Amino acid sequence: MFYRLYNNSLSYFPIFSSTPFYKALSWADCYTRFPEWLQITPNPALLIKHLLNDERLLVRFIFYSFLPKRFNGAGFGRYPEQLLQIQSWLSRRRNIPLRLLDAACGTGEGTWELLELSAKTGLKPEQVTTEGWTLDPLEAWVAEKQVLPHELERGKNYKCRVSHLVEQGWGNRISFRAFNLLSERYDTTQFDLILCNGLLGGPIINQPEELLRVVRNLAAILTPDGLLLIADHFHSGWGKKDCRPAVERFLNEFGLDTDPAGEGIAAFRKHADNNSFKLLISGKTSLKTCLNTEQLRDREIKITKK
Repeated sequence: MFYRLYNNSLSYFPIFSSTPFYKALSWADCYTRFPEWLQITPNPALLIKHLLNDERLLVRFIFYSFLPKRFNGAGFGRYPEQLLQIQSWLSRRRNIPLRLLDAACGTGEGTWELLELSAKTGLKPEQVTTEGWTLDPLEAWVAEKQVLPHELERGKNYKCRVSHLVEQGWGNRISFRAFNLLSERYDTTQFDLILCNGLLGGPIINQPEELLRVVRNLAAILTPDGLLLIADHFHSGWGKKDCRPAVERFLNEFGLDTDPAGEGIAAFRKHADNNSFKLLISGKTSLKTCLNTEQLRDREIKITKK
């Protein structure tokens, strides 16, 4: 019944595994987990009626369903050790143009953090082009607009945090889109820095053939001297499916060396000069010891009642 509501409300095929109904043991189990604003009536038929009669409530429900806290958490600061590494990496590239990619950006906080670090290290907006990719169009919309209809206060804080970047012109250097990393249709654009956090080994991509395809695709769009950072601290870590060994093996197969890095691993070309990366963290003894769909810009997500 609710899946039908989702299908009729969205202009794309939704990912039902994100919704509160996917693993619920019963309607009662699901209802008790609803936030207070959604506990209007314990009768599911009447609840759907309320949703259909109140467009604002329907939109809030849709975003609550597909952007659950277990996926998006607090937003900023999920990988603090990785951020320190990125800052050091950026500081050594102040005089060259850079293309940055957050390949599993979710609602985009981590992508905006790349711009925060770029500005902090002295880079100018015109030097940096940043993209954020996510499987869910709703997440791409949130990342671009910094609006969370189901968490208004968090949305307000989000927009406030990035407002100074927008004022300085960084907002013109970032774009978000819905894109499936398992797709065979990658373009030829390459990136100097690629992040892929909270995805490989998580609930969406964890099978060997899927991991292989994503790693192959990301390796193909990494520049010869580029850096690929992968971590899965967010979805209970690599231990959930123990995917880290497989990911590292696949990276090696596609010509990339790997090293432990912050909350995950770093990958870079075997023929590249690795010394610049191994010296990223000053004052440490060694790397292994210390480095532990379619464009949505200018578009709106279509939510209609049928």
